[in-house]
Amino acid sequence: MWHDLGGNMFCSTLHYARQGPVAIITLNRPDKLNAINPAMLHDLGLALDQAEADDAVRAVVVHGAGRAFSAGFDIEGGTAEGDITEKRRVLKADFDLIMRFWDCPKPTVAAVHGYCLGGALELALACDMTVAAEDTRLGEPEPKFGSGVVALLLPWMTGPKLAKELLLSGNDRFTAHRAYEMGLVNQVTAEGEHVSAALALANNAALLDRLAVTLTKQAIHRSYEIMGMRQALLQALETDVVIECTETAESREFNEVLARAGLKAALARRELQWGQI
Repeated sequence: MWHDLGGNMFCSTLHYARQGPVAIITLNRPDKLNAINPAMLHDLGLALDQAEADDAVRAVVVHGAGRAFSAGFDIEGGTAEGDITEKRRVLKADFDLIMRFWDCPKPTVAAVHGYCLGGALELALACDMTVAAEDTRLGEPEPKFGSGVVALLLPWMTGPKLAKELLLSGNDRFTAHRAYEMGLVNQVTAEGEHVSAALALANNAALLDRLAVTLTKQAIHRSYEIMGMRQALLQALETDVVIECTETAESREFNEVLARAGLKAALARRELQWGQI
């Protein structure tokens, strides 16, 4: 439930506030490293509705409370492995939320720190600009867990070679400086300065002509649409559905160990079988 206190809105998963012409969305599940659960997914949609409808808002900043931007989508309470219809519905909802930051008519800026993993990295990539604190560790660890990528934006941002390095290595500890080299973030700041840097970018965008900004963003994105990005992303989403719903001997053994002994034990067994990743 949302509580409106003088234009600032609070709920169990996030805070929404307006600072001058900038809407600030704060992910607020710090005890869960801001993992995106269904409630947060819903609330993020409401926050974007508010930002898009408010004429006083000319840019949007999203960041995380506590030790991390976000550890990605919360895997607790997931759907059954073989329930393909429900799995497709859940993954499409995740995809649509990520792409709302891409499609937002107003400039969007992600300010990331700590962990920025999986779906959270995809959300940051969907924003128009991203600022990362030096302590940020980024990655797409989904293949490590037998999962797929919800919104496969990475190759469109950094090219196939670097995308494959990140996705096929299982490395979820890419540094902010490495991400900058790969073209995934715009700025790297000292720890604790990422939000102020993101606000500076958002305020700069807010000073520009609104129509020019909106249409210029649309023109940039239209180039990607002409290249077929949206269609490719939707096809990749279907691949993710297949990955999530297909049981193999390897995935069955991994999930059995996961259920019995936890994630660390499941990963350790895989490394023992196939060698260190």
